Amino acid sequence: MSSPEATLTDLPVGTWTVDAVHSSANFAVKHMIVATFRGRFDAIDGSLTVNEDGSARLVGLVKTGSIVVKDENLQGHLGSPDFFDTERFPEIKFESTSIRRTGDELVLDGQLTIKDKTHPVEATGTISGPAITLGDAEKIGLTLETVIDRTQFGLEWNAPLPKGGFALENDVTLTVELELVKS
Repeated sequence: MSSPEATLTDLPVGTWTVDAVHSSANFAVKHMIVATFRGRFDAIDGSLTVNEDGSARLVGLVKTGSIVVKDENLQGHLGSPDFFDTERFPEIKFESTSIRRTGDELVLDGQLTIKDKTHPVEATGTISGPAITLGDAEKIGLTLETVIDRTQFGLEWNAPLPKGGFALENDVTLTVELELVKS
């Protein structure tokens, strides 16, 4: 699934690796029609490579078995075949196909793979830095968000509510906040 990389302006050249301790991958979905349910994945990895010519590529990975929610039983259900099927599909992957920057605003087009189903997504967000941090590490920050239809990725479980509607909406907001260190 290789596509031409977009040429960027003003992105810091180099290879930037995810600082997993200071990065997050979160999801939010409307639950029972009335509230937003949130969860996260703790095991996150990835890198941003920016070449001298301005071309760039972001690759990200989360381990589905690292899902964290507030209830142990729900956590088990989310790991089951009804949702992420963590035994058969241990990873969620993202690979950018283009990155555009206007000031601090970023737009990334790419391919998202969940449960071996790959679909194009567009994420928008911001970039901050670079900055020299403690220990003389050079870091940048990326915050990206997109909305996907979970059913396109095989996350189809739902339950009808007694007076109409469903337990879960199909649209899920994915938010990734990355602290990347120059390699």
